[in-house]
Amino acid sequence: MAETIAVTGKGGVGKTAVAALTVRLLVEANQGPVLAVDADPNLNLDAALGVSADDTVGELREEGLDRTASLPGGMAKAEFLRMRIQQALVEAKGFDLLAMGRPEGPGCYCFANSILRACVDQIGKQYRYLVIDCEAGLEHLSRRTAGDVDVLVLLSDLSMRGLDTVARVVALAENLETKIGRKAFAFTRVVDRIPDELAKAAADKGLPEPLAMPEDPELRKLDMQGKPLVGVSERSKALEAVRRILREVAVLGD
Repeated sequence: MAETIAVTGKGGVGKTAVAALTVRLLVEANQGPVLAVDADPNLNLDAALGVSADDTVGELREEGLDRTASLPGGMAKAEFLRMRIQQALVEAKGFDLLAMGRPEGPGCYCFANSILRACVDQIGKQYRYLVIDCEAGLEHLSRRTAGDVDVLVLLSDLSMRGLDTVARVVALAENLETKIGRKAFAFTRVVDRIPDELAKAAADKGLPEPLAMPEDPELRKLDMQGKPLVGVSERSKALEAVRRILREVAVLGD
């Protein structure tokens, strides 16, 4: 069974960069195969990984509902969705990518959603790790599409709002009785050091001791140029910070 690593926090804290660099480090450490899941409707993980996702699970759900009356002979809707999700997988060296996309459109999606979750769960069994780039905020956990999480990576920028979001994610997971194995918490884009007032507030909220992910000019330049974020050099401050995070939760060894 795959080990699930979910990266979460409010919008703009660097979740996609951390998820992409996590995939890179797992592949480099021969910890694959890895399934990267882009659960953010903004769909940035494919570009960060240097691949292109042409189909999303959200679009496939719409397609399955629209084509109910015109499916190939003898094919049930559930079977059709399973087939199309397999076709939507983006295959790359050491990892595959599945983009969830937006759940838009009128009508009831209960059946389609349950089939999609079952399909993703089934696909996940083929991999050693699932790395999920979650939606901004709490939506992904509140819809319970992530299931149980072996490693929860919590990210905040240097703001109290970012810290409050992290605390609410943890509280929501507990209220939903989502099983979480290990947690790591990091402030992103740290220029000098984590401000004392934020470190104290994190401790008061019962969060893990925060790590610092430094501002990384190399990563920022790649992002500005629209190039894959996984292309950073071994000297990248961001890459080293993600490596420390994965060591903190015992995903990577020293």
